[in-house]
Amino acid sequence: MPDTTRILSTKKLLPNQKQFLLNAGFTVVESDFIKTETIAFDLNQLQEYLIFTSQNAVHSVLQHPKVAELKQKDVFCVGLKTKALLEENGFKVIAYTGYASDLAEIITLVYPKGSYSFFSGNLRKDTLPDALKEANIPLKEVNVYNTILTPNKVNSKADGILFFSPSGVESYLKDHTITAETCFCIGTTTAEALDTITKNIVIANQPTIENTIIQCINHYKQ
Repeated sequence: MPDTTRILSTKKLLPNQKQFLLNAGFTVVESDFIKTETIAFDLNQLQEYLIFTSQNAVHSVLQHPKVAELKQKDVFCVGLKTKALLEENGFKVIAYTGYASDLAEIITLVYPKGSYSFFSGNLRKDTLPDALKEANIPLKEVNVYNTILTPNKVNSKADGILFFSPSGVESYLKDHTITAETCFCIGTTTAEALDTITKNIVIANQPTIENTIIQCINHYKQ
């Protein structure tokens, strides 16, 4: 592995996450290509169950004055870290998966009689709402945060790029073209955003930042 392999992360990494890459001999450039902001929302017409597909939604809901009322309800969520955050804050998670499509399958097959409040962001994918709608399962969506694209020009050329969301891909492509770079994606939904752009895609086998980094290190070790 050449010691000049340059990795661009499209979000600022935690110090220990960045250290993995530095220890592997990479040069690391990092920049936040999206930002999120919590927004005001009301909790009228709460349904029987709650759905969270991101930590951002959990953080926003935790700031709501009526959060104690929400903790009485069972939760479905996407992501191990989302589950951990919910449980640390007193929520009871009855099912979680790595992807929204898998969660939609569990709900439609195993819990089709329930009604659901889905706490989401403005750029969420249609996967879950469409699946529940098709199965005639009542779903009330509550927008609790906004994702804002923050494109910025990175002048140094990277060998590998770490992507953590479809909106991160969209933001990066506003000022850059992808040519020979290898794109390391946190999951299949993020990889789909690059489908028409490049075939040099490596997908993490668990949808976590750490696993995306591990895939990147392993790729260049080979």
